[in-house]
Amino acid sequence: MNAFRILIIAALGCAALPAFALSEGGQTQLHQLQTRWAEINYQLPEKQREEAFGKLVTQADAALAGEPKAPELLIWRGIILSTQAGAKGGLGALSLVKQAKSSLEQALAIDPQALAGSAYTSLGSLYYQVPGWPIGFGDDDEAEKLLKQALAINPDGIDPNYFYADYLQRKKRYAEARGALQKALAAKDRPGRELADKGRRAEAQALLQQVEGKLK
Repeated sequence: MNAFRILIIAALGCAALPAFALSEGGQTQLHQLQTRWAEINYQLPEKQREEAFGKLVTQADAALAGEPKAPELLIWRGIILSTQAGAKGGLGALSLVKQAKSSLEQALAIDPQALAGSAYTSLGSLYYQVPGWPIGFGDDDEAEKLLKQALAINPDGIDPNYFYADYLQRKKRYAEARGALQKALAAKDRPGRELADKGRRAEAQALLQQVEGKLK
């Protein structure tokens, strides 16, 4: 992004039973959103991503129309909006980021455990990447609090460790960041999320190389 950049956010693929269990059709729609998100983010040319993510938001909205209290779908709507903001760039993306924040907060209010605490991961990553007042709602202290809540739920997950590591390296806490990245790279594969896992591991490896350079 021009004024700020939103990193790619990915929710986790497995979770305890949510307070509002998805129907079979909802589960199918969730998997379709996850799969298409990974295809757009990791395979589509960069110039085509904003429009593609916009279409995927419409698909998420249609899924939510049938199950408006499904935290998993709310989380993924937030994820897609966030990555669309990253593809759009500039201050014009702030409206998308605010919509993403709203979706993630709704998911947390319904079931904080949904998708292994992914709403905490996604919302925390927004808080440290979005500008602070008066431009946006960014807040590093709130970001760390949320990311630690995500790790409390899923301490070995690839996403909470990756985003906590990115937060730590931005704060120049390089030794801690290295440890989190090593955990991210050691995370188990998520069934049905092969493309997303491959892309996230590549990002984690690239960040680890940067961190290692800072520690020399």
